[in-house]
Amino acid sequence: MALELIAAIVCAFALAGIALLARKLSGNRLPKWLVSVAAGVGLIGFTIWSEYDWFSRVSGELPEGVEVVWHAEQAMPLRPWTYLAPITTKFVAMDRRAMAQHPNNADLRMARLYNFARWQPVVDGLMIFDCAGGRQVMVQDGVEITPDGQLNGAEWATPAADDAFQNAACRAQ
Repeated sequence: MALELIAAIVCAFALAGIALLARKLSGNRLPKWLVSVAAGVGLIGFTIWSEYDWFSRVSGELPEGVEVVWHAEQAMPLRPWTYLAPITTKFVAMDRRAMAQHPNNADLRMARLYNFARWQPVVDGLMIFDCAGGRQVMVQDGVEITPDGQLNGAEWATPAADDAFQNAACRAQ
């Protein structure tokens, strides 16, 4: 966050410098306020670019085998331009590299999920998928899978047929 603030300030100074240079080269015929406007455009422009580019920057840095399975685009009143082009503010990635299968039931799989949100720390969790039954459950305290593959301490949830989490977990490895 501090680096983005520094980058925004540098961008503002750069555009203000260009406007100041253009004003001097024109023999001071350009108005003085142009320098201030250029600095403001630099701040706002960098901020907008940073917001729109956040998802592609962060998801592009994910290691091989960690795939984005869901993302949320949002429009916000304090950013009216987002009504024209909503920005991605959060997404969930699944680590398929460390996916575990139950030793006695290959249809039961457990995957680590990473929840990314703008300006918030990454939160991770585990989810268990029953590929044969089309069910899933988040792992919380007290949830366990018995040696024969039965769930104790929670209720299975049945997702929609096109659920991205279920499809990513149950896809052939």
